[in-house]
Amino acid sequence: MKPLFVLLISFLSTLLVTKKIHQHFKVDFSARIALSIMLCFTAIGHFVFTEGMVMMLPEILPIKNQIIYLTGVFEIGAAFAIHLPKYRKQTAWVLILFFIALLPANISAAMLNVDYQNATYTGTGVTYLWFRIPLQILFILWTYFSGIKWIKI
Repeated sequence: MKPLFVLLISFLSTLLVTKKIHQHFKVDFSARIALSIMLCFTAIGHFVFTEGMVMMLPEILPIKNQIIYLTGVFEIGAAFAIHLPKYRKQTAWVLILFFIALLPANISAAMLNVDYQNATYTGTGVTYLWFRIPLQILFILWTYFSGIKWIKI
């Protein structure tokens, strides 16, 4: 829920600032800024809630802590790279693949009742997926339309 609020509040704030500065809305730019802020916000969780995020990964995976740290670093890097015109589309495609790859971990975590912030198995369970799956789809579409194929409005 928090990443959604960060995304939307950042988007609306940036939209208003760009309107004030440029006398028109810069929707695609504002969407990318919001995506970057959201990615940096979620990346912080990889370093603050590492133990709980490790619980989301399959047992078969080795070096779980390093995977969590690496994905946090990746999110920060992508947050910057999405603003480089030369790398924007490639970054957006990689982010889309990343968001798709995260879905099984989120499904597994919900099925195990993982509460990653407290590193316990007392989370909300599978009902969380009714929110998380549409949210993941929103992140994918947001990335696609702000980084690959902008529709002028």
